[in-house]
Amino acid sequence: MTQAVKIIMVEDDHGHAKLIEKNIRRANISNDIKHFDEGGAALDYLFSAEILANGPLLILLDLNLPDMSGTDILERVKSDDRLKRAPVVVLTTTDDKVEIQRCYDLGCNVYITKPVDYESFAGAIRQLGLFLSVMQAPEIE
Repeated sequence: MTQAVKIIMVEDDHGHAKLIEKNIRRANISNDIKHFDEGGAALDYLFSAEILANGPLLILLDLNLPDMSGTDILERVKSDDRLKRAPVVVLTTTDDKVEIQRCYDLGCNVYITKPVDYESFAGAIRQLGLFLSVMQAPEIE
């Protein structure tokens, strides 16, 4: 049996979080969304036994968080053997080319600048959803 993909959203602006969730629902994606408004709590959850045991994730990540940088979270996720395959969509107000390149270098799958264009966002999420539906996470021994 394939596990449903859990969407982890790390976004400190509740208005943006609601809009992102609305866009996900408009794209006919009904997966669970777990929202965190700070990086520390998100990392605790991402590295919890529950997540490591229950597989596939899609991470929506803001870079500007009150307690830490989203790039730090991205780096931690992508350097962990159990989480590194989880697709990460960076959603942020920063359109600095150096920052964008750094995120791709660290392993982000999609970089979207806020305010989010609905069509490109929905397309990216659908592509990742399709990717996740055919991708089977390997069993961890």
